Formats: sequence, structure tokens, C-alpha cells
Amino acid sequence: MCGIVGYVGNQHAAPILLEGLSKLEYRGYDSAGLSIRDEDGETKIVKARED
Repeated sequence: MCGIVGYVGNQHAAPILLEGLSKLEYRGYDSAGLSIRDEDGETKIVKARED
């Protein structure tokens, strides 16, 4: 099972995506990832795993 949260728009995406991930917090997932593009168009990836 997986949960996917996405955002396309002009606002800062990270806070919106983190809010969406927080809504999935208690559904039994043991990891999460976040990928966003910064102002320069570079992709930033953050991964986390619950131990």
C-alpha cells in the first residue's frame, strides 16, 4: 500500500506536501520521501524512514 501527495503551482511546495504527508501519518507507512525543485530548477530529495 502507498500514499502519494502531489502539488503543482506557484506557492512553496514543501509545506503543502508536508501537510499532505502528515495526513497519511497514521496509516501504517514506515517511510516517506519528498522531492521538490528549488528556484534554480535543481531537484532536492529528502527521504526518511521510521525505525
